[in-house]
Amino acid sequence: MPKIILHDRIVEDDWQVVQFPIKQEPVRKQAGKLVIFRITGEQAISADEVAALQIPSGKVIVPLAAWLGRKQELAPRLSAGQLGVWLDSYELLENLLGSIDDINKFGVIAVNFPRFVDGRGFSMATLLRTRHGYRGELRAIGDVLQDQLFYMRRVGFNAYAIRADKSIESALRGLTDFSETYQSAVDEPLPLFRRHSRSPAP
Repeated sequence: MPKIILHDRIVEDDWQVVQFPIKQEPVRKQAGKLVIFRITGEQAISADEVAALQIPSGKVIVPLAAWLGRKQELAPRLSAGQLGVWLDSYELLENLLGSIDDINKFGVIAVNFPRFVDGRGFSMATLLRTRHGYRGELRAIGDVLQDQLFYMRRVGFNAYAIRADKSIESALRGLTDFSETYQSAVDEPLPLFRRHSRSPAP
């Protein structure tokens, strides 16, 4: 069974992340250089792809498109605490929020980081925790590395699926990279100057 970091310890992961098959797309060139065109968006998943997606038994985290397209089928699993949902960094939180009366019904909400440099997932996590009141497991998946963990926790993540080619034991140390923080954030709403009293000047 694979493992994740949950809060500040390594645990076995009893959730399975369900993904659509990866599409093979030709690489395009511009001015003789390779250009990444997929940094801000992806091709939409078709209704046929949603219908054909194989969703195994047990506790699963399904793509947002699968949840939106197959809610009636998946509702009993949600009620049984067997369903989570994951969003890609280009997807809109509004689509998730509009699909359910209480997002805390999801056992897990995961946010995918397609690349280390893609920071949109940090904003999504902050909004889920602060504006939308999500209290459950908020998991970072995808290109998740040790250097990100401390900052991911600051914005509200409490679970981390480390990239498969990296050591989860080493990555765990990323949560303790710094002993003190200056700014307020999800994990500590008070800035440093509000947390420490100063002696009056003589």
